[in-house]
Amino acid sequence: MNYYIADTHFGHENIIKLCRRPFADADEMDRALITKWNSVVTDSDDVYIVGDFCYKSSRKPVDYLKELNGRKHLIVGNHDKSITDDPEASSCFESIDQIKVIRDHGHTICLCHYPMAEWPGYYNGFYHFYGHIHNSPSESCRIMSGLAKAYNVGADLLGFVPRPVEYIIGK
Repeated sequence: MNYYIADTHFGHENIIKLCRRPFADADEMDRALITKWNSVVTDSDDVYIVGDFCYKSSRKPVDYLKELNGRKHLIVGNHDKSITDDPEASSCFESIDQIKVIRDHGHTICLCHYPMAEWPGYYNGFYHFYGHIHNSPSESCRIMSGLAKAYNVGADLLGFVPRPVEYIIGK
């Protein structure tokens, strides 16, 4: 099974306030994210992390990665330098890409951390899963929500749980 999630921001205290996350502090958020992740993902599943896995954490990314089930694939976000610059953390991933097109249960999906108004395969019916813009009431959110087949897979929007394609696209 494939799962998708973006913008977990493990260890990032300020994201709780910025996104109005229901956690008292980063430790509580991290524990909840790990518990929720491991409640659905098994070690035989693939998880596509669509950017911003860990940010400003007192823990190393590898510490979180070792606690999480599944084969992990990173689609690099603007806050993933702590992973891409660390060989130990990078080695926890099956793949690391800026943008990636995959097939999942008959759907072709373009994964990129950044939302795009037109993505590779846009005119061929491909889906686009992205993150970066969280749950903010921004112009970008308004524009992207009007595009068919474009889905924000940010943790805040998925109940802090990696989700399968059917859940995300509603089929």
